[in-house]
Amino acid sequence: QVQLAESGGGSVQAGGSLRLSCAASGYTVSTYSMGWFRQAPGKEREGVAEISKFGSTRYADSVKGRFTISKDNAKNTLILQMNSLKPEDSAMYYCAADPYYELRATMTQEWYTYWGQGTQVTVSS
Repeated sequence: QVQLAESGGGSVQAGGSLRLSCAASGYTVSTYSMGWFRQAPGKEREGVAEISKFGSTRYADSVKGRFTISKDNAKNTLILQMNSLKPEDSAMYYCAADPYYELRATMTQEWYTYWGQGTQVTVSS
């Protein structure tokens, strides 16, 4: 049974950094494409970053140059390093897994089969 568990969220001031982790069980992160999504109150869930089985990455324009997605295969964990955080980054962050080896044509939640419960990120100005 595939399970994903996020951690690392919290409250920071604008300009600060957070490192989100997503521990996977029931499968090996190196075999799936994985992504981070976020949802703010009253808004739709949006893609933040994703990484393929082979390490190809894609980022939302709003986070390019500030966020970095990676996999720690030894720990079977997905990582999202978030730097230069802005108040508009505040949201619930979810990790997800797509049992496909490469990135899809678009970064949308419909491709993803497995989801974690989320971790809250709050950035104050």
